[in-house]
Amino acid sequence: MALIVARNRADLRKARGDGPVALVPTMGALHEGHRSLIRDARARAAQVVVSIFVNPLQFGPHEDFSRYPRTFEADLAVCEAEGADVVFAPSAEDMYAPDRQVSLHSGEMGRIVEGAARPGHFDGMLTVVLKLFNLVQPDLAVFGQKDAQQLAMIRRMVADLDLDIEIVGAPTVREPDGLALSSRNRYLSAADRQVALVLSRALRAGAAQAAAPKILGAARAVLDAAAPALDLDYLVLVDPSTFAEVGESYSGAAVLAVAARVGATRLIDNVVVSVGG
Repeated sequence: MALIVARNRADLRKARGDGPVALVPTMGALHEGHRSLIRDARARAAQVVVSIFVNPLQFGPHEDFSRYPRTFEADLAVCEAEGADVVFAPSAEDMYAPDRQVSLHSGEMGRIVEGAARPGHFDGMLTVVLKLFNLVQPDLAVFGQKDAQQLAMIRRMVADLDLDIEIVGAPTVREPDGLALSSRNRYLSAADRQVALVLSRALRAGAAQAAAPKILGAARAVLDAAAPALDLDYLVLVDPSTFAEVGESYSGAAVLAVAARVGATRLIDNVVVSVGG
């Protein structure tokens, strides 16, 4: 069956089929990580809808909204190759009324870690995800573990607002050298890319430890060795469900998360670690 491109709400309503529907929300510039999300969705549902929408609400005033890569024709080819049924690609005008007043508030969890670095980001992200949920009406939605705090916040939103949607977290996809796939990787020069590999090396060093202080210490030592070529934003060890930083006596699963700027490009990465075991 040919891929359907829905440019507005009416097109989307016509395209929605019967049976379980899986949604893969994206901002386009699709790479192998997105391919893995679509494949995961394809294995779980009768119909797969991929949204492609660069959401202005989740970009700050000095962030890269205008230069965020837009590769729509190539994205359509990816969606078709991976077996998606529908691509929902609305305009900003179709998603947001000019007199829009109501948005979601992400709460305390949206103000910490990545939220502290990007004020308002999670408010905008949750608002557009909820709108996509309402428009597509999926039975399940697939998100990548690479954006671990985003995944945790979407699960919190689904629980808090009683949404009948299964949230699937898919593993981070990496290059053979360990760099986590990201649409922003294309901004890296060859030299910057070599520096960016420090992020995954730091996470691996931390994951090899057991106690919380040693996990952070081992990761930070790797990052510090790369300064000043790498400008560290944060390195934290957090509870996977709340993203609150864990204490020295914590035991259980945790997320070791890092954000840094390499050249002009800000990158994030994380790994789930076992603390105290």
